[in-house]
Amino acid sequence: MIPSINGDSFATTVIIKIAALFTVAITFFYLGKNWSINNQQLIFFTATTTTISDQVTTSPNFNKFSNISAIINHNQTLKTPEEPLKIKKLGVLNEDGTMSNEFEIGEFDPDFVDDSVNTTRLDDSNDELKFTVKKFTLCSSNMSDYIPCLDNVEAIGKLKSVEKGERFERHCPVAEKRFNCLVPPPKGYRSPIPWPKSRDLVWYNNVPHNRLVEDKGGQNWITRDQDKFKFPGGGTQFIHGADQYLDHISKMVPNITFGQNIRVALDVGCGVASFGAYLLSRNVITMSVAPKDVHENQIQFALERGVPAMVAAFATRRLLYPSQAFDLIHCSRCRINWTRDDGILLFEINRMLRAGGYFVWAAQPVYKHEQNLEEQWQEMLNLTTRLCWKFLKKDGYVAIWQKPSDNSCYLNREAKTNPPLCDPSDDPDNIWYVNLKACISPLPENGYGANLTKWPARLQTSPDRLQSIKLDAFKSRNELFKAESKYWNEIIEYYVRCLHWKTTRLRNVMDMRAGFGGFAAALINQNLDSWVMNVVPVSGPNTLPVIYDRGLIGVMHDWCEPFDTYPRTYDLLHASNLLSVEKKRCNVSSIMLEMDRILRPGGVVYIDDTLSIMDELVKIAKALGWRAALRETIEGPHTSYRLLVCNKDLPHG
Repeated sequence: MIPSINGDSFATTVIIKIAALFTVAITFFYLGKNWSINNQQLIFFTATTTTISDQVTTSPNFNKFSNISAIINHNQTLKTPEEPLKIKKLGVLNEDGTMSNEFEIGEFDPDFVDDSVNTTRLDDSNDELKFTVKKFTLCSSNMSDYIPCLDNVEAIGKLKSVEKGERFERHCPVAEKRFNCLVPPPKGYRSPIPWPKSRDLVWYNNVPHNRLVEDKGGQNWITRDQDKFKFPGGGTQFIHGADQYLDHISKMVPNITFGQNIRVALDVGCGVASFGAYLLSRNVITMSVAPKDVHENQIQFALERGVPAMVAAFATRRLLYPSQAFDLIHCSRCRINWTRDDGILLFEINRMLRAGGYFVWAAQPVYKHEQNLEEQWQEMLNLTTRLCWKFLKKDGYVAIWQKPSDNSCYLNREAKTNPPLCDPSDDPDNIWYVNLKACISPLPENGYGANLTKWPARLQTSPDRLQSIKLDAFKSRNELFKAESKYWNEIIEYYVRCLHWKTTRLRNVMDMRAGFGGFAAALINQNLDSWVMNVVPVSGPNTLPVIYDRGLIGVMHDWCEPFDTYPRTYDLLHASNLLSVEKKRCNVSSIMLEMDRILRPGGVVYIDDTLSIMDELVKIAKALGWRAALRETIEGPHTSYRLLVCNKDLPHG
C-alpha cells in the first residue's frame, strides 16, 4: 500500500501546482484587463459602419499591443508643459443608451492586425518592429500649384467628352503614378499676412499670378501694388463693394437676416471670394467654390486671404456636400447655364439648399432686355416654377427665389410634370463619386433639416438629423453628441492654456476626421480667430448633415486620394484617430505626404492616435522634414494614445 500512497501523493502535488499556476494566470489576466478598462479613451465611432445595434463598440485598436516602453524611449515622449488637466471620464454607453465608465472589452478582431501596406521598410532585428523611411525629395518647381486629382493631364486627355465640364472634375492618378515628392513653395514665399489684414491684401510672391489682375482689374476684384495683391471687396456684379451688395440683398428680402436664420452659405463661381469674406463679419460662414479653369488661381487667392474655399465644379457629379446644407446659395455671374439639360444643375442646387432656403442670382438675364437674355430669363422662371421655388423679388441685377419648406407643392403638381421626384431609394446624402440626378430630392416627411434654432444657439443644439445618422449606437446619439462636445471643449481649453494656441497662427484649419464637428465648435467657443474645414472620411459614418445643421461647413473625402485644394492652404491639420483606421485601406505615408502638400510652411499638425502606430508616423514626419515631438495626451502616461505634434518650417532664403 505504501507505493500506492506515494504515487497518489505525487499526483496530488502535481495537481495542486497546476491549480496554483492557473490561479496566478487568471489573477494577472484580470489585473491587466482592469488596468486597460480604467484607462480606456473616449471613442465616438467605430472604424466601419455596421448594422445598427444598441451599443457602441470600443476602438478596433484597443487590443493591439506593442512594446510601449521601447517606443516611448525611442521617441522621447514629452510631458505636457503644465499639470495635466483633470478630465472627468466620459466613458461609453450602456445598452439603455446612458453614459457609463463601466464597460466590457470588445472581442479581439484578428483581421485588424494586418501587414503594413506603407512603403516603409521593416527591420525585424532585435525582435522589435522598426521603420526606416527614405527622406522625401523636392518636386520640380513647376509643381508649386499642383492639385493631383485636378491636374491629371493623362486622364483628362482620355475623356470621351468635355462638353459638360468633365475636365474640371476629379480624375485622380493611380497609386503607382501618384507624386512622391515635396511640393515646393514659389520663390520668395513668406509667412502669410495674418487675419484680418489678409482679407484685404496678401504677398504677391505667395501667389505670383497676374491673370486675374489683367482680366478682372476693372471689376474691383483684385489689384497689384508692388509686392502685394489688394482686394477692394468688389465683384463682377457688385463693383461698388460686397458690403453694399449684402445690404441690397437684405433690403430686398427682410427675412434674409445674415447671422441669424442665414448662417451657412454657398458662393458658386466665387472669384476671389469677397462675397464670403465680407459675410464673415456678419456671422455667416460661406463655402466659396470655383473650378480650376482659365482663372485657375481664384480659390488659391481666397485661401491665401484666410477665407473658406474649395475647388469644385458643377459638371456631371454631385458636389461633396450633403442635402439641406446651405441656408443661402449665391451665384453672381458664375458662368453656369442653369437651364442646361432641362435644369439638372439647378436640381443639384435644390438638393443642397435647405428647406425654406434662398437662391440669389445676379446675372445679365435678370436685368438686360436683349432677346436671347430675355429668353434665358423666361426659361429660368419656368424651371424654378416646376421646382416649386417661390419667386420673391427682382431688383436691379439681382433676383431671389425661396425653396419650399415641405413637399406639398411637389405632390400637388400636375401628373408627369418634369422633373419628377427622385426614387425613394435615392439617398440625397450619398455624394462620393455619384452622378447628378435628373429629379427633385424630396424633403424628409418628418421635417428633419428644416427646424433649426437661430445662430449662435444652433451650434450647441443637437439637431433632428442626428437621429438619422447610421451609427453603431442606436439609442444614444444625443449622449454621443454631448460627450463629443464636452470632450473637445476640454481638449481645446487645454491647448489654448498650455500650448498657447492664441499666440499661434491658426486661421485656416482642417479637421481631417470631424465626427459631429465638436473640434470646430470648441474653437468657436474659445473665440479663436479661425475657421474649420470639417472633413468626414468615407470610411466612417456620414455625419456631414449634423455638421451643417450646427452652422459649420465641411466636405466628404476619401483620404486614400488627394484633397481638392491648392498647396499651402491650411495652417493647422488635426487628425484624431484617423491614420490608424485608414492604414487598413491605404498607404499612411501617402496620406502624410498629401498633408504636407496642403500644409502652409510654418504650419502645424496635431495627430492624436494609438501608440502602436506612432513610431511609424514619427519616422514619416521626419522624412517629410517636419519637426516632430511625441507628447502624452492629457489623460496621462498610461493610456494607449499619444499626441504627435509636428511643425513644418518656413523655407530658408
